[in-house]
Amino acid sequence: MATPPLLQLTDLSLTFGGNPVFTDLSLVVQPGDRVALVGRNGSGKSTLMRVMGGLVEPDTGEVVTSPGTSVGYMEQEPGMEGCATLGDYAASGLDPSEAWRVEAVAEGLKFDPERPVEHASGGERRRAALAKLMAEAPDLMLLDEPTNHLDIEAVQWLERELRQTRAAFIVISHDRAFLRALTRATLWIDRGQVRRQERGFEAFEDWRDKLWDEEDQQRHKMDRRIKAEGRWAVEGISARRKRNQGRLRALQDLRAERAAMIRRQGAAAMALDEGPKSGKKVIVAEGLAKTYEGKPIVSGFDLTVQRGDRVAFVGPNGVGKTTLIKMLLGEVEPDAGSVRHGTNLQIAVFDQARAKLDPEASLWENLTGDAEMRVSGQADQVMVRGTPRHVVGYLKDFLFDEAQARAPVRSLSGGERARLLLARIMARESNLLVLDEPTNDLDIETLDLLQDLLGDYDGTVLLVSHDRDFLDRVATTSVAMEGNGRTTIYAGGWTDMQAQRGEASGSTGKAAKEPAKPAAKPAAKPAPAKPAKGGLSFTERHRLEELPGVIDRIGAEISKLEALLADPELFSREPVKFRKATEALEERQARLSAAEEEWLELEEKAEAS
Repeated sequence: MATPPLLQLTDLSLTFGGNPVFTDLSLVVQPGDRVALVGRNGSGKSTLMRVMGGLVEPDTGEVVTSPGTSVGYMEQEPGMEGCATLGDYAASGLDPSEAWRVEAVAEGLKFDPERPVEHASGGERRRAALAKLMAEAPDLMLLDEPTNHLDIEAVQWLERELRQTRAAFIVISHDRAFLRALTRATLWIDRGQVRRQERGFEAFEDWRDKLWDEEDQQRHKMDRRIKAEGRWAVEGISARRKRNQGRLRALQDLRAERAAMIRRQGAAAMALDEGPKSGKKVIVAEGLAKTYEGKPIVSGFDLTVQRGDRVAFVGPNGVGKTTLIKMLLGEVEPDAGSVRHGTNLQIAVFDQARAKLDPEASLWENLTGDAEMRVSGQADQVMVRGTPRHVVGYLKDFLFDEAQARAPVRSLSGGERARLLLARIMARESNLLVLDEPTNDLDIETLDLLQDLLGDYDGTVLLVSHDRDFLDRVATTSVAMEGNGRTTIYAGGWTDMQAQRGEASGSTGKAAKEPAKPAAKPAAKPAPAKPAKGGLSFTERHRLEELPGVIDRIGAEISKLEALLADPELFSREPVKFRKATEALEERQARLSAAEEEWLELEEKAEAS
């Protein structure tokens, strides 16, 4: 007997403000489904999820949940009225005997259940909402941006939990690594249509681009046909037109169909102007130490930031990443050590809390009220990289329509607020860009554009992010803040850092100065395991199967280091990075030689037997 679906949506339509969010939507959610729900900001992802959770009624259609099925929805902005603490809210749907579940989840998500609700930040509230959902363990979990405001350790904990759960889940996220790791199907909302592909997010972008290519070809063919038929209608003689009224009606229908086609929303017209070049050395920090409320932030921290570097600061929430950046910018005094800045610095900051936006003022006022953007005597214009622009025209570059220009900032979604802040930052010239959690709430297409802009930006970037994919694409250097004042500096982004950590685990303080030595071969055990078939012990056979992958991985790391050292200016521009890369290359070459020798010995032993 077939298992009944958990949730079934049939012929749903929903309209907000005269615009259809989706029409004629039908879909089924089966037990065990692991679905990515993707689409542009404002496409209706959260609305659809709220419909699934029974929080929004569609205009037409039917939402049916199978008897006995529990559905849980994680709110982006949860209401906590009547709850004294975050833990009270998280446990509000549980039997008192199951309250222990909240403490277990709170440890993984890193939030304090005892924190009073009135003192909790937006990120803490969202973590409590996620903890509530995880503790309740419904049959179907609806997760709306669960990774926002989580550090990488908490994201990885959540990945493990969701990978092991037997519940079905639908997740909205712009964290590519998270979606790739977990999803097996994709729901895509695009201009009121919802399409489903029975493959995870890994395959989404190729699928999307293929559908868009087919759509462009269809539109192009229709345009050519309309042009040809229109020429016939103009050039045909009167009697011929009278005999072909059907053809004229078909042309009118074709034009109406073409006019009804909804064009794809373009990407935001973002641009960065790096302005005058800074000095070759942008920031030089020596011996920095800082303690805040009895907790060491850094101790003996040295860093030289050269022009063009992209330096990422990674680590758990609360470890002091933003404080360290403020020390490097000269906004916070260190307890010890010194910070020197290079010449001609022009700094632009994208702040984590979006604090530089006035939530009660309109988008228009937030732009024209910026002293650096104001055009003297012109209340409807802003200065954009030295050129006056009309406020509405500039807002349209960032995908805001004219009606939104006079709306208050508090009415915007998180992604729209992020775009507005980017609009303010990108209006001014800069050669040092500080991005504190820029990826929260941005859709995938805008993230792609931001990554491309940073790749072409001639200035220097300091970056805080928990998005592993974004770090891999952008960072050239990663500063790992381990807690208790310990920091380690790595070349490359998140994946590079993880690879290097495998060889340098246990290092504290500054980056290890001595290259790790090749691991010695394990001494022969006095009582080896009984040889398996082929003359090898179980452990040896397993090692023989494992070694080709180890050799390939070390070879890939050597290739990356050789490519880095191929830069003829690296030694003069970044001598510390050159030295560390050279030491790392020597160490990996030694490890590769040892691994190849070990493989050869085991292979000969297997063949001899």
